[in-house]
Amino acid sequence: MSEVLTRDETSGAPRAVRHRALRLPGTRPVLWAAGAVLLLALPFYLDRFWLQAGLFAMAAAIGGIGLNLLTGATGQLSMGHAFFLAVGAYAYCVFAADGGDGLTGLGLPTWLAAVLAVAVSGIAGGVFSPIAGRLRGAYLGIATLALIFIGQHVLFNARDVTGGFNGRDVPPLSLFGLTFDDREVVVAAVPFGSAEKLWYVGLAVLLGCGLFARGVLRGRPGRAMNAIRDHRIAAGVIGVPVARYRAGVFVLSSMYAGLAGVLLALVFQRTVPDYFGITLSLEYLAMIVIGGLGSVSGAVVGAVFVSLLPQLLTRYSDALPLVSDPGTGGIAPGEAARYLYGAAVVAVVLFLPGGLVRVAARLRVTPRPGATPGEER
Repeated sequence: MSEVLTRDETSGAPRAVRHRALRLPGTRPVLWAAGAVLLLALPFYLDRFWLQAGLFAMAAAIGGIGLNLLTGATGQLSMGHAFFLAVGAYAYCVFAADGGDGLTGLGLPTWLAAVLAVAVSGIAGGVFSPIAGRLRGAYLGIATLALIFIGQHVLFNARDVTGGFNGRDVPPLSLFGLTFDDREVVVAAVPFGSAEKLWYVGLAVLLGCGLFARGVLRGRPGRAMNAIRDHRIAAGVIGVPVARYRAGVFVLSSMYAGLAGVLLALVFQRTVPDYFGITLSLEYLAMIVIGGLGSVSGAVVGAVFVSLLPQLLTRYSDALPLVSDPGTGGIAPGEAARYLYGAAVVAVVLFLPGGLVRVAARLRVTPRPGATPGEER
């Protein structure tokens, strides 16, 4: 974008006129198509580490979209998102396992187990939804925080279901006759293991979740959710059923979290109670703040940032100053990652209130009312 001086037609005073850079028509579909081809081709070129990191980011993005619907779009603070991820992960294990390891298992088809796990997460959210429909702000945050402590107690003590401290193995997903396990399948001379196979499942699920959430936000429910967030009393006055919407969004967010938990379990191949703690809930809050509250793309961007940062620090800890393996005297990669995205949260709150996705919007120049076609402010 360039800036030139012109003369005002009435006063003759000089004024600055900025011209937007030339945009070729139809570039956006081309860019989307190129991005889609790139994502589809990555399993043929990346090693297992990067594919698993990408799958972690996809699962985080799914859960982040659900939390953004709740917190960003509706204004309900939730500190218990990790609880619903745990419900989805362990419910899948219970439904899909055959009980051969001595733990509870129903032996259902794994695709059905995944669907039922998401439904159970929604039911768990529905049980809590009357509270979510009536509390707001810090009160709702404290109430949802209790879910974390309850969940941790159950996960560690219900050993027949969860496996206790050691967790339990996750049955691999089977769909359309294909099992998403480590048994290699050669595709175009490239061996496909579990990470390569699950990559396409993650992409499809993330795309579906993103499009559905985008439709919700752009439709009548989204307008009602934003009205509740901006002014609860005014929303009720114009006829929005505030308590019903709050409860419904809480259930929907719980189902998103349950789906993210199922995908995480499939990637990890083992569920461990320690993972689903308060730290995970705080990371999800960091995702939506860094990426942008109330935005589907913001949840995805924040999820990629927060989930990939520890992976990158772990991968390149030898080449980074002050970062080293745990117990060797430096800062552990996970701890360094928390410092960095904590600093990112502070920076976004202070300097980019709209999150990272608003950076491009700030740079966009809009026409001034009454301006000539070549003139923009």
